[in-house]
Amino acid sequence: VTVCALGDLVLDVVVRLERPLASDAATPAVTSVEGGGQAANVAAWVAHLGGRARFVGKRARDDAGLLAGAALERLGVEVCGPPAGGRTGVVVSLVGPAGERTMASDRGAGPELEEGELEPAWFTGCDWLYISGYALFAPPAAGAALAACRLAQAAGARIAVDLSASTLIEAHGPDRLRAQLRALGPDMLFANVAERDAIGGELPAPSWILKRGAAGCTFLLAPDPPFDVPASPPAEVIDTTGAGDALAAGFLVGGPELALTAAARCVERSGARP
Repeated sequence: VTVCALGDLVLDVVVRLERPLASDAATPAVTSVEGGGQAANVAAWVAHLGGRARFVGKRARDDAGLLAGAALERLGVEVCGPPAGGRTGVVVSLVGPAGERTMASDRGAGPELEEGELEPAWFTGCDWLYISGYALFAPPAAGAALAACRLAQAAGARIAVDLSASTLIEAHGPDRLRAQLRALGPDMLFANVAERDAIGGELPAPSWILKRGAAGCTFLLAPDPPFDVPASPPAEVIDTTGAGDALAAGFLVGGPELALTAAARCVERSGARP
């Protein structure tokens, strides 16, 4: 299975707290820095799970961008996309004692990807084009995502879209996002409960996966009726960052069972990547 993932390539700063943050005081923590970005994480997990992975996105030429790109390539991902001026984005994830996370996201050059910068060869040979929903929330990347869908579909690929963030859906406008999804025509949609509620309940795709956290997932794989799959219990929940990205990659590579297995592997370690 070959998966092309379109979206952001950033640096993740993961701050694992030993106890809740205290105002105006020091809180003990363990901090790590690694490559991140939803689409880049999905590509990394695809490669780890035995698929072929290609990332497409705009990359800044700064030291952070070089570091993030090299980290992705070391994981076996082909990195494509035009270089950009400006700066690489940084996402700070605060991970609480129980594994819960709060994220502060700076996307940097990611939203600057333009339709005219895409090359058809990037989408040739792909079974799936995965589009991070973050690419739909700002121009010109939203137009590039639609153009990438057309190129991928012309090459025989199916389209998967992740809704990505309920707060951004609300700010962007659920009706506006639904119109974009109709234009994209995804075969598969990934969403959690908050994202489903933000877009208005019914998920606009023939097949979808509703992520329910520790309760597992509901799968609708057309033409079959929906079914629930419990989460694969990890030995210990360390960090939930990236669990949805691992799940999406697992499904694209091997279906529902591998999806839940990959998500369980992800939460057993700190950070969003294998």
